[in-house]
Amino acid sequence: MQIPYELILGWRYTRAGRATRRNGFISFISGVSMLGIALGVAALIIVLSVMNGFQKEVRDRMLGVISHIEVFAPNGAALPDVQKTLAEIRQNPNVVGAASFIAAQALLARGEDMKGAIVRGIDPALEGQVTDLAVDLKDTALPKLVAGEFGVVLGSELARSLGVREGDQVTLIAPSGQVTPAGVVPRLKQMTVVGAFDSGHFEYDSALVMLHQDDAAKIFRLEGPTGIRIKLKDLHQAREVAAELSRSLSGDLLIRDWTRQNKTWFAAVQLEKRMMFIILTLIVAVAAFNLVSTLVMTVTDKRADIAILRTLGASPKSIMGIFMVQGAMVGVIGTFSGLLLGLGIALNIDVIVPALERLLNASFLPKDIYLISRMPSDPQYADIMPIAVIALVLAFLATIYPSWRASRVNPAEALRYE
Repeated sequence: MQIPYELILGWRYTRAGRATRRNGFISFISGVSMLGIALGVAALIIVLSVMNGFQKEVRDRMLGVISHIEVFAPNGAALPDVQKTLAEIRQNPNVVGAASFIAAQALLARGEDMKGAIVRGIDPALEGQVTDLAVDLKDTALPKLVAGEFGVVLGSELARSLGVREGDQVTLIAPSGQVTPAGVVPRLKQMTVVGAFDSGHFEYDSALVMLHQDDAAKIFRLEGPTGIRIKLKDLHQAREVAAELSRSLSGDLLIRDWTRQNKTWFAAVQLEKRMMFIILTLIVAVAAFNLVSTLVMTVTDKRADIAILRTLGASPKSIMGIFMVQGAMVGVIGTFSGLLLGLGIALNIDVIVPALERLLNASFLPKDIYLISRMPSDPQYADIMPIAVIALVLAFLATIYPSWRASRVNPAEALRYE
């Protein structure tokens, strides 16, 4: 198969250029453009992979505490028929676990210290079906949550701020009080700390209190569970399954999936990711349009070659194709070099970052400040493909004007002083 001479000459111009001082400078500028594209593409891949990894890490830790879907009665009331609702939920093929619960807010006191708390009354036997946290605690703290003994499991930060350990007493203060002849008196209940958990998510470690749902029903004067927590086969189908349950469940019930529970946080991460993509794409654009100066200088240097090709019968279209091939080669080599570099770093960032921390004697992600203590990375095909396509398109666009200028060279003018 005969290879078009435009490709041969374009590739030859790409790798040549050190015979003279001028050609050597052109080759240097071409190499800088190629390096700029590679570094821009690599930076895009690394940054987006780290942001994906951070989002996945925080999401997984969040879903270790909360469930994929929650079904609850309006106004915090008890569900009218818990067993019927559980049976209807478990008929959905996407559901792998369901457990009833009581959700409320209260104050937790220890001496003069008092903290606001999110109270969750759970069924220890079923809680492991809906959260990973319960699976971790099933052999330690959860068996100690016995109905009637009023034991509580606290988040690690909440326990630390109150200065309590296992076996200590805390006072749970319910928001609605008792009406007495002396007025409204808050309902107080002495609780025993039977354990603590560390979910890795500060919001829950600093506020969540778990106790047996029967004890929670007595304290908050409820007739039964206020909701049901659901775990799915695929967490990404939460919205679709929630819509299905809204049509299939009987009664006046409210349904909320995990994406709506933390909607603001996820929206902020997505906005930040889009802005970083735009900003780093500008770096690739600057590097790609350096090709314009490279090709303009190449066209000026190769005017005699262009004139000779034209006198031998080359068409303006062929001349334009030669220099477009040269510019496209720089873009292709730079883009694929950036892909290899970016993926190499993104896939090994768990090794590279600790090595840099040891070398510099520094910690990039202090655990007491950030939600995570290691640099996560999650390269995704949906991010990598647009990056590669955009880099190649920008490099191709940068070649159009210089290549058009080359096709307009007049052979007689170019050869006049040769």
